[in-house]
Amino acid sequence: MALYSPFPNYIWNLSVAIAMESGGQIGEIVDMCQPIIDAAAGGGDAGTPAFMRQWSNYGDKLIALAAEDEAAGHGFSASNKLERASLYLLVAERMQGHGAPGRKETYAKALDAFAKSAKLGQINRERVEIPLETGTMAALYTRATGPGPHPVVVYCNGLDSCKELLYWSRLPEALARRGISTLCVDQPGSGEVLRLQDLPVDPHSENWAGKAVDWLETQPDVDPKRIGMTGISLGGHFAPRAVAYEPRFASGACWGANHNWREVQDKRLKREGENPVPHYWAHVMWAFGATDMDEFLAKSEAMNLNGHMGGVKVPFLVTHGANDRQISVDYAHDCYDQLVNSPRRELKIFTAREGGVEHVGADNMAFGRDYIADWFADTLGGRAA
Repeated sequence: MALYSPFPNYIWNLSVAIAMESGGQIGEIVDMCQPIIDAAAGGGDAGTPAFMRQWSNYGDKLIALAAEDEAAGHGFSASNKLERASLYLLVAERMQGHGAPGRKETYAKALDAFAKSAKLGQINRERVEIPLETGTMAALYTRATGPGPHPVVVYCNGLDSCKELLYWSRLPEALARRGISTLCVDQPGSGEVLRLQDLPVDPHSENWAGKAVDWLETQPDVDPKRIGMTGISLGGHFAPRAVAYEPRFASGACWGANHNWREVQDKRLKREGENPVPHYWAHVMWAFGATDMDEFLAKSEAMNLNGHMGGVKVPFLVTHGANDRQISVDYAHDCYDQLVNSPRRELKIFTAREGGVEHVGADNMAFGRDYIADWFADTLGGRAA
């Protein structure tokens, strides 16, 4: 199992993989990529404006085609096109540096298409806002099928994802089939909360995860005794930390371990491992609210789970890709080994036998999605069959 690699660098290919795994059409992706192959030759940071133009133009085309469907009374077809338009626009936006021309406008257009798609397609997701100490946390609530009250999983971003990509990972769909609801959150430092409110990363994830639990406890369709937490990529720091310090969580999992992300930064300064986005250091300084590298490195000191995992006293699953090129598989073993007080801990390394060997299954998310959904079915009282 290998990452589809039309471009000569990892960062651009990762964006293509994200689009493919999030519901993009392969023919459309080929059409967008082919004219900009040469633009990627200068490395991950070079040529990203060309990427923006190509992908956002295709998003605009799909929005126009969706409008024709809607005018003809074909709302479901319009929704399908708007989903892909939003995806392509968000991938284009994600590839740009902080403050790049057109980035804000592209993001706004993507959110608009996403919201309109949900309405036209009658999609099982509701945008909600959860109060924080400062500002609010935008989230997408996907309800379980069947009579409640239901268990629910809080699902958080990594460094450079957003709640829309969490939804498109199809974990909320997989959990809903198993009788479990999902709350996909744009936590501080990600998605809307970073872009529209300028709220930076809070390494102490129990602060905002606890606010998500507060909100869920007010929902009549939620069983407050069966709330789980998971996160993808850098969410492999946030989810274990939150479960360690928020006692209301009944189960946890991470889709990719990120046990000592502060150490990863030292390795990246030495050019060890792959970066997830172009203009990486500008992105992390933006996400952490830092004005320079020294301030970023100081703020990221808390991104280390050593000494914290003993607080996890509920079932916890650690997953990781065997060939992860961003975050060493060693961190998955560190996280698992330190879950000494979990009554049911499990380590799952995805190998070439099944796929999902790249970072958070960028080559194939199907196996991670099913494994994590089954974990929560087993530990939160859902149904796995």
